[in-house]
Amino acid sequence: MSTVPPTPRRTTGSVPALVAALLAAIFAFQLNASMLSPVLATMERELDTTAAQIGLSQTAFFASAALFSLFLPRWGDLIGRKRLMIGILVLTGVGSVISAVAPNVEVLSLGRIVQGVSGPIVPMALIMLRVQVPDPRRYAKLMAILTAINGGIAGVDALLGGWLAETFGFRSVFWVMAVVAALAVLAIAAGTLESRSPGDTRMDWKGVSALVVVLGSLYFAFDQAGRLAEANWLMVVGLMVLAAVAFAVFWAIETRVEHPLVTTTYLKERRTWALLSTTLLTMTGVFAVMNGLIPNLAQDPALGGISAGEVSWWTLTPYALAGLVMGPIAGQLAARMGYKRVLQGGLVLTTLGLTAAAFLSSNPTPFVLLSISVFIGVTYAGVCNIMLNGLGIVLSPRDNQGYLPGMNSGAFNLGAGLSFALLFAINTFVTNQLDAAAGYRFGILAGAVLLLLALAVSLLIPQPEDDEVVTGHVPATATEGADHV
Repeated sequence: MSTVPPTPRRTTGSVPALVAALLAAIFAFQLNASMLSPVLATMERELDTTAAQIGLSQTAFFASAALFSLFLPRWGDLIGRKRLMIGILVLTGVGSVISAVAPNVEVLSLGRIVQGVSGPIVPMALIMLRVQVPDPRRYAKLMAILTAINGGIAGVDALLGGWLAETFGFRSVFWVMAVVAALAVLAIAAGTLESRSPGDTRMDWKGVSALVVVLGSLYFAFDQAGRLAEANWLMVVGLMVLAAVAFAVFWAIETRVEHPLVTTTYLKERRTWALLSTTLLTMTGVFAVMNGLIPNLAQDPALGGISAGEVSWWTLTPYALAGLVMGPIAGQLAARMGYKRVLQGGLVLTTLGLTAAAFLSSNPTPFVLLSISVFIGVTYAGVCNIMLNGLGIVLSPRDNQGYLPGMNSGAFNLGAGLSFALLFAINTFVTNQLDAAAGYRFGILAGAVLLLLALAVSLLIPQPEDDEVVTGHVPATATEGADHV
């Protein structure tokens, strides 16, 4: 247990104003992440480029978001979270303007990379909420409301993006993003209090550089592997080796510098590796199923036969809406039962949902697709995703509140990339050996197996202090100083 006293938690600010400000910031990030999904074809046409080039601009954004998420929360601990959040939102707005005026896809990609600085907004928002709302029960409820937006704004963001692009062109979408970012800057400036970690600590930029190489190498290795037959497997192997070498360098740096990004002691603790492993396995098991396999199954002419224009109404939109509705309920459950127990319940139910989806893949009627999307939207987007984000906050040590949320965000992004690489590879292999229905079935079942592994690893996550408060039970592991916050 850290002996460094926590930052005094000032609660003089208005909590409703705080929540409204943080919601505005999360909106700004979420629009960057999801509003362009139905706009890609319009961007390709208006910029006179290829689908592959537009796809690379999307990869550039998500890779940038993953890399910035690794270290900006920790930097906020040191220079002030409110100050850094405002800077992030300003840069997000600048990236939106660059993308809006881009004359070609190269400038568009630059704008998307700049927009990627918004990647750590959600974990930083949760840390700022934690500082200003000290009551664990109230925090759990408000945290769930904020995090529920991270799964998509009830599908409205994608629908609005499609309408704007069709009516005014793709540039209008980026102008809307810029306006929302500007409004979020004003909201954060007016509605939040400044906070930072105690002590005079310098940022470990050497450690940051090595860790960025680790995540960047893994991310692009998984992205390349996801291209299957077109993948450069020599490049994949080279990137994996680079990631391993960079991690060894990172570990060596963290053992020697005076103020490490994260001490090797924390890296060895269960609150770090067990949580990150659970997040990685969960995302790998679910992400490509709900964002790739299920929509593809719905549109497969031999199976679902639903048009591209209709598919979101039966899959992605109800999935996002169910998660948004369930989020506050999950917060109430966490406030009563504890984060770990609610997470594990969500993992069990999501596994059951994926298993059912696998065996229903041979008859994907609209009603079946809708039922699956709503169920997994409730159990994963509305429960697991929120609890994993929340655990990243409540398990953080008091003297380094930013490292675990940042690394957890990196695990989310890595899991998303690995999910598409692994589950689509299984889908393609089985389809070639058997048939399309079997390909989807085995791809989805692989996701269910990964969720079972995530459930097993989640048993090793130490009990957060907040769980002790809300349940009134202090487990034996509370005496394990190295594993307990």
